Amino acid sequence: MPTAADLLAIMPFPDIDPIAFSIGPLAIHWYGLAYVAGILLGWAYARRLAANENLWPGNVSPITKVQLDDFIVWAALGVVLGGRLGYIFFYDLPAVLRSPVRALEIWNGGMSFHGGLTGTTIAMILFARRNAIPIWSLFDIVAAVVPFGLFFGRIANFINGELWGRLTDVPWAVVFPTGGPFARHPSQLYEAGLEGIVLLLGLAAFIFGMRALKSPGFITGVFVCGYALSRIFVEFFREPDAQLGYLLGTNWLTMGMVLSSPMILLGLWAMLRARRQAALQL
Repeated sequence: MPTAADLLAIMPFPDIDPIAFSIGPLAIHWYGLAYVAGILLGWAYARRLAANENLWPGNVSPITKVQLDDFIVWAALGVVLGGRLGYIFFYDLPAVLRSPVRALEIWNGGMSFHGGLTGTTIAMILFARRNAIPIWSLFDIVAAVVPFGLFFGRIANFINGELWGRLTDVPWAVVFPTGGPFARHPSQLYEAGLEGIVLLLGLAAFIFGMRALKSPGFITGVFVCGYALSRIFVEFFREPDAQLGYLLGTNWLTMGMVLSSPMILLGLWAMLRARRQAALQL
């Protein structure tokens, strides 16, 4: 007679080496390649958006391809530094205070999207001011391409067998090597689909179908709101970080939900502000 554990353990984790390939002593991890792929594809897409002047207010692109090329370095630093610092402050501060060297151990927890978003926002503000670029238009072009990075990042999380989901008996459940002998939701793939593919296509529909870039800030609002709703939804299937668990004595509220909830209001505000500003210019 099979036990409950036997019934839950229905699908083994695909045996994918976290190291994509090695060059001598240098090991290239899928996680690092995911960041590179997300940045390069996002950069290529951003260049196409910038080159299509019909998409922008007054049919004039607010940013040149050369400026976009320069911005890649700023964006990468914002993502990496903000992402790591965000994880430390939001999820792992007590452990880092006990052992400061843990801050450099990126394999212990890794990165936080909300921290990366904050770091990139600071980078965008500084870069826009330095280059006299309309800040909301820069926000929009970056928001339009972020889903590339989110998609590849979540796929890398799946390959690494990290950030897995809660226990389940759905047919597509996966038994992760670090998740015990039970089948779990592949929540990384849910996030890749929602935050990556669905959000990318939704933003593209607004950009090309509704010419939303002509209302600076609207695409930013759609992205922020769309990401927050996607993340909150997936948090119901994702196992919370072990060092935090569920918050406020509940068995459902997670830090991801807490950090994402204000983003809904922020996204709605950005969309309303963009429409109001566009109406005033008519």
